[in-house]
Amino acid sequence: MAKRIPKIGSRRNRRINSRKSTRKIVRGVIYIYVQASFNNTIVTLTDVRGRVVSWASAGTCGFKGGKRATPFAAETTARNAIRKVVDQGMQGAEVMIKGPGLGRDGALRAIRRSGILLSRVRDVTPMPHNGCRPPKKRRV
Repeated sequence: MAKRIPKIGSRRNRRINSRKSTRKIVRGVIYIYVQASFNNTIVTLTDVRGRVVSWASAGTCGFKGGKRATPFAAETTARNAIRKVVDQGMQGAEVMIKGPGLGRDGALRAIRRSGILLSRVRDVTPMPHNGCRPPKKRRV
């Protein structure tokens, strides 16, 4: 009986599509969403189609408690998120900042220093036009 030839794509040999493959972003606009709340700052980098390429938050960068909401924590967070993507060849970016927190300016400062060309900086903080209905008056 002849020896069996293993399939090239069999699971025993190796994985065909590794999910951890690095994407090469040659050119194009990358949207950077900075969500700055009163408690934390989250920086998400996506490509043109909206797929997340890299992200970082002040909590993952090692800040705890009230220190996560500081501008320094936001600057460190943005630097960590961008460092991963600059190696993949990112050139241009469009920044969208959301939220009322202190980390807005710190994150934008770190993004400008990274050497990425910014095409647009937008504030996408949701503003209520009339707001929710207030709770009924308290009776004591």
